[in-house]
This record gives sequence, structure tokens and C-alpha cells, in this order.
Amino acid sequence: MDVRRKLEILADAAKYDASCASSGTEKRDSRDGKGIGSTEGMGICHSYAPDGRCISLLKILLTNACNFDCLYCVNRASSNVPRARFTVDEVVKLTLDFYRRNYIEGLFLSSGIIKSPDYTMEQVVAVARKLREEHHFRGYIHLKTIPEAGDALITEAGKYADRLSINIEVPEEGSLKNLAPEKDVRAIRRTMGRLRLKLDEAKEGAKPTPRGRTAPRFAPGGQSTQMIVGADSANDATIIKTSANLYGSYNLKRVYYSAFSPIPDASRALPLRAPPLMREHRLYQADWLMRFYGFDADEIVEGEGGMLPLDMDPKLAWALRNRERFPLDVNRASREELLRVPGFGARTVQRIIETRRISSIRTGDLARLHVPYRKALPFIVLPDHRPVITQLDSARLIERFKPKAEQLGFGF
Repeated sequence: MDVRRKLEILADAAKYDASCASSGTEKRDSRDGKGIGSTEGMGICHSYAPDGRCISLLKILLTNACNFDCLYCVNRASSNVPRARFTVDEVVKLTLDFYRRNYIEGLFLSSGIIKSPDYTMEQVVAVARKLREEHHFRGYIHLKTIPEAGDALITEAGKYADRLSINIEVPEEGSLKNLAPEKDVRAIRRTMGRLRLKLDEAKEGAKPTPRGRTAPRFAPGGQSTQMIVGADSANDATIIKTSANLYGSYNLKRVYYSAFSPIPDASRALPLRAPPLMREHRLYQADWLMRFYGFDADEIVEGEGGMLPLDMDPKLAWALRNRERFPLDVNRASREELLRVPGFGARTVQRIIETRRISSIRTGDLARLHVPYRKALPFIVLPDHRPVITQLDSARLIERFKPKAEQLGFGF
């Protein structure tokens, strides 16, 4: 099989993994003439980093052959799909060729489990080692960590990679046992714990001391994970609480959410239809609320169903459930209070705080601060604006926002 056909198969096989944003790593470039690649360049956009920057990665599997038979995975052992496998040298050559043509900024490499976790991890690490040591590649590298791989291999992966990730797959242990019997959630979490310890050691060792750096480099972009949404019966409350636990326990950079996509010859244990893509989007918005807006997981989703509303963003839904907290005086409210106003993003709140140190903010200033003020006005007080209090208790207020439910973006 030629490399072009392998690329067609293995790039398509990697498309279900969403955790490939190249953000949070250290800056490197090759302007000194001693290397190739950069973590700062731009190319063809394949995905978006959390800061909104377009990034491009060669996103492939080393192989889509796998010993495991995870029911939700198109590459499972029992799946009737074309199989292919790159050699280490083929992945290295593809990465360098694509980079020289300005198609990519770096590499996202994962793999099916072949022979054993250690053997698979050895092959993945060999690609990164060869790129870094033989070709002096300084672009971004994200490697998937294989659960139960040896500690020495994990350490070496972190030496060469900017980010490491290991997928938790589904939020509940029981679901993982049913859908992926060869996988062990405790082994996955143990590996996450090992990654955190190494990341903490590297961070501590990077602090200035008279002896310089005291710990070796280890994945400066941190670790991330992914959960499949809609492959099991877990509701949004369970998913969000699991994410909160993962952030707190393992200091993850990101939890990615991937809506389940029906696959050929699927098991009867899987749903016949994919969940609404809007559900995935609402989970990302809820994730943003926890990470940047000071919300606890328990307050984002309320009600017996445990599901986020699809017709409005979770911050607006929270504000409408907690109308007794509003309206807020924009010129006096704390940063924490302002972050909970619908329509106020984190950057908007910072601009408001900086502006009000100089002068009082009025309605006309909101447009200059790029605030979606029609969304915010029912919840705020300004010198020239005070909402009718009864409006906050009116069911018509909810209806007012529903037509805008399809507006996307994280400035909510």
C-alpha cells in the first residue's frame, strides 16, 4: 500500500479525536538557523485553539489496526474497515514535507493498540524522538498516551511532546466496562495521575534557581482528555461533574467533548442516532463557565433531567433561574458578579473594570466595549438605564431570548 493511500485511511480514522488544539506550549522557532518548524507559525486551519487562533496539524493515526474492540470506535478489532499502518520513517517524512509546504504547524499522533501498550507507545515516541533529535523539528507535537505504558516511555514522551493526552472516553465507569471491556478507567486515571506528577515536577524545576533548571522538560502544554457525548445514557450533569473532577484531580488543560457519531455495523448497545451537535456546543459553553467564569458544576445544570437546555446558553439559563440576583449595578458590582451577567465575556468584564476606574459606564459605552447589550440590559443597572423589575420575573423574558439560541461563541 502506498503512502498516499495510508494517509487517506489513517487521517480519516483520526477525525473522531477532538483533542488536538496546539495551545499552551512554550514558544520555539528556528530563526537561529539550527532547526525546522515553529510553534508560533500559521498555516491551513484545521481547528481552533482556545484563544481563537487558527491552527493546523497533521492529524493521523500510526495505525488503525487495534487489539481492542471498543463498541463506539470505528477502528475496533471487529470493525470491517480498511486497515493501514505507517512506519516511523513515513510519519516523520510526511510531517516534514507538509511543514515545508506550509500546510501544517505540527503533528497530532495517536494509534490503535498493537501488540501491547508498551510496544505501541514505543512506536509513537520513536516518531517524536526522530523529529526532534535527527531533524531538529521545533514545531508542535501532541502525542496520545497509551494507558498502562511503562513509566520510562511516559517520561520520554513528555521530553519530546508539547502536549500529552489520554482519553477518558465516557464519564461513567460502568459505561466504559460495557462499551470498552478491555479498557480500565482506573488504569486511565492512574496514567493521568502520573502525568500530573511529572508536569508538577517539571513546573517546579523550571523556576529560577542558582543551579538553573532542576527538572527535565516535560510536555509544557500539559495534558488533555476527551469524552464521547451521547454514546451512553449519561446526562449533561454527569458529564460536567466528571469534567470538574478531572480538572481538579489532574490539573488538565482541556476536556474535549465529541458528539457520538453512528458507525457502520454498530452494536445494538449503541444509540441509532447521533445526539444534537448543539448538545456538544452547550457542554463546551458549560466547560467555559467552570474554567473562566467561576461557576461550580452543581449550579450549571439544575432540574431532574440533568440536561442543559438546547435553546439557550447555560449562563443565560442560570441567570433566568436566579433572577433575584439581578439587576446588577455595572459601575459597582464585583468582577465575580459581572462575570455572571449574560452577554458579558471575560474580556468584556476586564474592559468594564478598567474603564470604570476612569469614568462611569453608561449605555452608550456598552457598544464601544463590544457588549451584546440587548442581551445584558435586562440584567444590569446603568446611570441612564434601569430595567423594569417585573420584567425579570416575566415568562416573556425567556421567550425574548429563545430566537437567539443559535448564536454561537463563548462571550456569553
